[in-house]
Amino acid sequence: MHRKFIATIAAAAIAVTAFGNAPARADEDVLRALAAIAGIAIVGKVIHDRNERKRQKHTVTRNVHKAPVYHNHNQVYDLAPRPLPQRAKNRRLLPGDCLRTAETRQGRVRYFGKRCLERNYNYVNRLPQACAIRLRGDDRNRRGYEARCLRREGYQLARR
Repeated sequence: MHRKFIATIAAAAIAVTAFGNAPARADEDVLRALAAIAGIAIVGKVIHDRNERKRQKHTVTRNVHKAPVYHNHNQVYDLAPRPLPQRAKNRRLLPGDCLRTAETRQGRVRYFGKRCLERNYNYVNRLPQACAIRLRGDDRNRRGYEARCLRREGYQLARR
């Protein structure tokens, strides 16, 4: 937008400097040049207005909604949403003691052991089943939940 305006001013400045060297018959040339400059300015203004309308159409306006306040005699009830209780925040914190590492053919896998989670975490039944894994080893089969998958789902390792 600014570049077009500067280019128009520069073109007008070059045109005006060229008239200083023109012969006496420059009146007609000056009128033609001024008409051309005015035409360019009008076209530029139309383009600018159209771009502004497009920009305004695509802007998102958000209404800030305040929670209603109800008055009941002398008591005032504010119905604004309260923050989550601590127990709801803790649902996504997994115990660090259950984090295990296993070597597989594909490389090292970090996972949370299922039995450990069942003993130390109250919400095992709410863990995403897409993260459940089964590891087969030489000595035994292991079940658990892949740590990277759980992290993508919003779960975190509880720090002590």
